[in-house]
Amino acid sequence: MELIARPREINFLNRHKNHHIIKVISGVRRCGKSTLFSLFRMNLVQEGISPDQIISVNFEDLAYEDLTEYHALYRYLISRLKADRMNYIFLDEIQHVQHFEKVVDSLFLKENVDLYITGSNGYFMSAELATLLSGRYVELKMLPFSFREFCSAIKDETLSNAQKYDRYLRTSSFPYLAGTGQSDDEIRDYLSGIYNTILVKDTLHRIGSGDTALLEKIMRYLAANIGSLISPNKIANTLTSDGRRTDNKTVERFLHGLKDSLLIYQADRYDIRGKNLLKTNSKYYLVDPAFRRLLVGDTSRDLGHVLENVVYLELLHRGYRVCVGQVPGGEVDFVAETPDGIIYYQVAETVMDPNVLERELKAFKGIPDQYPKYLLTLDEIAPNANYSGIRKKNALDWMLGVEEDF
Repeated sequence: MELIARPREINFLNRHKNHHIIKVISGVRRCGKSTLFSLFRMNLVQEGISPDQIISVNFEDLAYEDLTEYHALYRYLISRLKADRMNYIFLDEIQHVQHFEKVVDSLFLKENVDLYITGSNGYFMSAELATLLSGRYVELKMLPFSFREFCSAIKDETLSNAQKYDRYLRTSSFPYLAGTGQSDDEIRDYLSGIYNTILVKDTLHRIGSGDTALLEKIMRYLAANIGSLISPNKIANTLTSDGRRTDNKTVERFLHGLKDSLLIYQADRYDIRGKNLLKTNSKYYLVDPAFRRLLVGDTSRDLGHVLENVVYLELLHRGYRVCVGQVPGGEVDFVAETPDGIIYYQVAETVMDPNVLERELKAFKGIPDQYPKYLLTLDEIAPNANYSGIRKKNALDWMLGVEEDF
């Protein structure tokens, strides 16, 4: 299988290479973390680093099972260090090592060690690391393929962007499936395997529950309501009325577990005028749009919300911090905080209907500042229209980098 270049991630590793800081790559299972390490190790060798300076351990490989005991791991690594040269150590899926931080801390003390680690559990890679490795690490949060990366894996040049996008939604953004041309049954089997593993190993195990049925119902509710404002209380009331009695505290605990496993992402509401986060109601997006089709079936009638999910993920790929904008009498789909300031986005499948166009533009009028404002649609007619400074863009061209924001 051909390895697809991931420039943002490789640039992150290159930027921090040989610096005395731990490089952490976090992300959902099967999003490509191990492949990223493979690409980076290949680059090191091409730059003249000797292979014997590179030590790599993947803890999902049974060959390294004995090394999940931290003393054994430390002895293994120390025995392979080259005293007179820099050593590049890659520890993949390190969450399988109990007390891994003791090994990492000891390696961090050595001047000739450049350390890289990955993990799949979001809580482990964020909240816990902040305590265990405080001030000694930088983190890259990795996702499955963006639409642009997915397109680079497709070798059929006869496909239009719209056809590639349809395949992206149907096939999934997970790298293994990109460009493979597998059948719907094969795709469904692969996605089901990832989904069930994340649900049981990364979510239920984390929250200490065995209630798979309740977790499934919550996930299906979230998948069916992409782009809608949701609260734990609303989910609890809906499930209770459907015959599955629960309460908002339980739902909230399960939502935390799903976020920690990186299966879903939460976009909080942001008061644009008051410039503060609002505590009630949020939107939730799936880490892979294809999971929606897996959980709720045909999505052809709801392409606007599916597009919203894809755009949200694209903004994360670009490294932006993303919220849902609140203005008096309206809502802006996304407020993206970038290194250069703020960008506002509205997302709609089409605005060919004048009433829909008016509705989408209305929310922008409640914004008091002059930051850039974009309307992203799948329209191919007048894709680059300008409405008094509000720029319309074809969402596929935007994701492919045909036009940049600045």
